[in-house]
Amino acid sequence: METAELLRKYNIAAPRYTSYPTVPYWDNQHFDETQWKSRLLTAYTEHKDEGISLYIHLPFCESLCTYCGCNTRITKNHGVELPYIDALLKEWEMYVGLLGGRPKIKEIHLGGGTPTFFSAANLKQLLQSIAGAAQFEPTAACSFEGHPDNTTAEHLQTLYDLGFKRVSFGIQDFDPKVQFMINRYQTPAQVKHITELARNIGYQSINYDLIYGLPGQHMEGLTETIAEVIRLKPDRIAFYSYAHVPWIKAGQRHFTEADIPQGDEKFALYQKGREMLMEAGYEEIGMDHFALVSDSLYVAYQQNKLHRNFMGYTDQHTQILLGLGVSSISDCGTAFAQNAKTVEEYKQHIQEGNLSVQKGHLLDTEDLRIRQHILNLMCQNSTCFDTEVPAEVMRRLQPMIADRLVAVRNKEVKILPVGRSFLRNTCMAFDDRLWHKQPQTKLFSAAI
Repeated sequence: METAELLRKYNIAAPRYTSYPTVPYWDNQHFDETQWKSRLLTAYTEHKDEGISLYIHLPFCESLCTYCGCNTRITKNHGVELPYIDALLKEWEMYVGLLGGRPKIKEIHLGGGTPTFFSAANLKQLLQSIAGAAQFEPTAACSFEGHPDNTTAEHLQTLYDLGFKRVSFGIQDFDPKVQFMINRYQTPAQVKHITELARNIGYQSINYDLIYGLPGQHMEGLTETIAEVIRLKPDRIAFYSYAHVPWIKAGQRHFTEADIPQGDEKFALYQKGREMLMEAGYEEIGMDHFALVSDSLYVAYQQNKLHRNFMGYTDQHTQILLGLGVSSISDCGTAFAQNAKTVEEYKQHIQEGNLSVQKGHLLDTEDLRIRQHILNLMCQNSTCFDTEVPAEVMRRLQPMIADRLVAVRNKEVKILPVGRSFLRNTCMAFDDRLWHKQPQTKLFSAAI
C-alpha cells in the first residue's frame, strides 16, 4: 500500500501512551489518597535500593505559546516564585516523611511551563533543599527544560554545579511566520549562543524540541529549520507531531484548522524531517525521538534498557516516579496519582498539610500485563507473550499485518520499519480499556 493510503487509513485519534491505562481511562471512583500512599509505600519498600525518579513541574511562563498543551500559568510577576517553591518543598517533605529515611534520587527533571522563568538563585534554593533530604546517585540523570530566550549563563552554571548535565531547549520552528502564529520567538543565533554556552560549561547532552504540523508551517521553512538544527548538532532531537486539541487548550483557538498542515501535507513534513535527521547521522529512538550514537539514549536503546514514563523516554529505569507541583503525575508501578490542576488548589492542599492528589488509578493484574506490552512496543518495537498472542489482539492487528506494518511470529509482535510511523496505532490494538469503552467525545490528537 502507498504511503498516502496508509496515512489516510491510520491517521486517527490515538493516545501517546506515556501511561497505560491512559489518563482518560483511569478509574478514579475506586481511588483515594490513602490507597495511593499504601501502594507507594509497598513499592518503595520493595524497590528502595533502585532509587526514584523525581519530576518537578514549574508552570509559570511570561507569555503564552499558543501551540502548547502543557499546564501553564501566564504571568510577568516573579513574586510567585518563592511561595510556589515553598509549596513544592512542603510536598517533598510529606513524601520523605511517608517513605522514611533519605530517598535515593536516580533521575530528576524540571519541566514546565518554563523552569528558567525562575531565577537561578531560587532554583538553587529549591534543589539544595530537596537534596538535603535525599541521596543522589553518582550517576543520577539531572535535566531541565530551558527557553532559549530567557535561559542565562547563570542558569546553566548554577544547575551544572548542582549536578545537571542535560538540558532541553524548545525550538519548535525557526520560520518567522510560524513563530508569529504560535507566539514563540527565538532566532538561530540565540539558540547557537545558548547551545555553545551549555557545551562550554560541560553539559553532556543537549536536546532540541521540534514540532511538525504547526500553523503556517510549510516544506521550505521546515527544511531550513532542520538544516539549521543539523548545523548546531544537538545530541538528541524530539520531533513531535503538533497536537491540535482546542477543546482542551483554549490558546489553540487563536488559529483554525485551515492554518494547519493536514493529511498528506503534514505527513510529508514528518517524512522530510525524519529523512534529513537520519541522513545527518541521527538514529530513530522509539516514537518521535532521534539521537546521535554517542548519546546515552541511543546506548540505552541498543542495550534494550530504554524506558518510558510520564517524562517521556529515558535511559534510567525506576519503579517509582514522584511528581511534585501542580498537575504533576506520580507512578509507583501499581498506581498513578495526579495533583490538582490549578496553582491555587495545589497550594491550598499543601498548606493544609495534605498531599494534593486529586485523581488516580489503581492498576489491576490485567492493566499491569497490558502496560508492559505497550512499554515494550514503545521502547523496543516488539513484545512477546508467554503463550500465543491473544485472539482479540490478533484480530485488531490484522489490518496492520496485511499492510506490512507489523509482523507476528509465534509469540512475538514486531513493528516493521514502515510501521514505526504508526507506533501509536499498534499500541491501540493492545488497549483493552479503549476498545471496551470507545470515546464519545474527542480525547486524543491524530496519530500523525
